[in-house]
Amino acid sequence: MLAAERKLKIIDYVKKNNVASVAQLSAEFNVHEATIRRDLSEIEKEGLLRRTHGGVVLGEGISSEPSFTVRATERVDEKQRIGEKAAEMINEGEHIILDSGTTTLQIAKNIVNRSNITVVTNDVNIAAELRDSKGIKVIVTGGILYPESFMLNGMFTNEVLKTLHVHKAFVGTPAIHPEFGLTHFEEQLVPAKMGMIQAAKEVIVVTDHTKIGGVSLHTVSPINNIHKLVTGKEASELQIHQFEEKGISVITA
Repeated sequence: MLAAERKLKIIDYVKKNNVASVAQLSAEFNVHEATIRRDLSEIEKEGLLRRTHGGVVLGEGISSEPSFTVRATERVDEKQRIGEKAAEMINEGEHIILDSGTTTLQIAKNIVNRSNITVVTNDVNIAAELRDSKGIKVIVTGGILYPESFMLNGMFTNEVLKTLHVHKAFVGTPAIHPEFGLTHFEEQLVPAKMGMIQAAKEVIVVTDHTKIGGVSLHTVSPINNIHKLVTGKEASELQIHQFEEKGISVITA
């Protein structure tokens, strides 16, 4: 068994049993305990599992994220690369959704000079970025304004999204997992993201590599609703392989 395959099976084993010792995993996979310890060390770096004394447990869930101001200054280079790569997927004549977020804002920055594109967004920052783009029609969903991030959310946002049919939705997330899909810690933000996914023919998740493998309280979408994942080149081969096994095209930037 290849090391990458064994790591995936270790993760599945711990998911089923919630906890496992090094000795148990060594016996289960018929390899030396030193090999298991090396595997666990590498898996822990991905945030998928957490080492304990003599064993391993599932990684801790995502229960919050930094403020918009802080997020706007984190992993800027990676987000810029993701935004540039995602923008290449947008074709002339398409209607797209750009979810609110610091990564999707980078997509907007990369299409300001494009033409014949309709952008639907719940993000005032994105709308402002595109305000002088004569070739882009911008539709703002409306909704309750979150002053800290300039995001729009709530009943008005959800109702508008229900009426739309777009070619592509570019969705941000604080957590994406190959087994548990898209999840979010804030229940009030879930319906809008669900609406974006339901409105789109193709769903493209854009997120930096630190969100991969995370799991939060509320389900936004099962993984089989996602078509593509655009993330940074910092993502590991193991992380990429897990999503490709689910039929998702992973593009690194």
